[in-house]
Amino acid sequence: MTAPLTPPPPPHQEPSHDRDEASRSPQPLQQQPSLQQAPDGRSRQFWPDPSGGSGFAPAYSQDGPGMKTELREAAVVTVALALGGVLLGLLWWWLAPSVPLVGDIVENRWIVYVKDSEGEQAMGVDGTFTLLALALGTVSALAAFLVRRRGGVPLVVALTVGGLLGSVLAWRLGVWLGPTQDVLAHAKDVGKGVAFSAPLKLGAKGALLVWSVAALVVHLGLTGLFGPRDPEPEVYGPVPPV
Repeated sequence: MTAPLTPPPPPHQEPSHDRDEASRSPQPLQQQPSLQQAPDGRSRQFWPDPSGGSGFAPAYSQDGPGMKTELREAAVVTVALALGGVLLGLLWWWLAPSVPLVGDIVENRWIVYVKDSEGEQAMGVDGTFTLLALALGTVSALAAFLVRRRGGVPLVVALTVGGLLGSVLAWRLGVWLGPTQDVLAHAKDVGKGVAFSAPLKLGAKGALLVWSVAALVVHLGLTGLFGPRDPEPEVYGPVPPV
């Protein structure tokens, strides 16, 4: 009696010992991104080059510590420029020309008029404020660039807001330090026909924006001419699929 023959395994089925060896073979490790410091001071993650080269492919950037530093610097710049309005106000009060007024009595009533109706002292008051604000805007932009050496949205906002706050503070301080606003009482105190100085007044309110505009323009020019340049990119490898 003949024993039954064992049929051969199907062609598509691997032998059991081949499957065991495949399961025991080491699997390639999944590539992990590396954390590196970028030239702008921010931390960036890079995927290693799968081809084995030295290149890296950037994965994404993290703005945590860099943004916090920029916000702190912007707050310092805003406060410094706002306090700089004290200097602008003192200089405006000291350098602005005075507008002479004269008091007179007409029909038992006091009236006040400008002594020199064709004078340009009133325009000189606005011009003095504008020139001083232009100079301080230039100086503040130069100082901010020398300290930080780069731009950024927070710094731009700080220069704009700080310059505006400083101008408003200077305007109100100069008016407060100048002659009294009650011109009739002042005319009665000095007497009829005696000239006295008019209150310090800023006729062109647009001069309040000169500090901010000058700071932005000068800082933009300095950053474009002397600011740091981004380095040339290295050899990047392909980004692995997620």
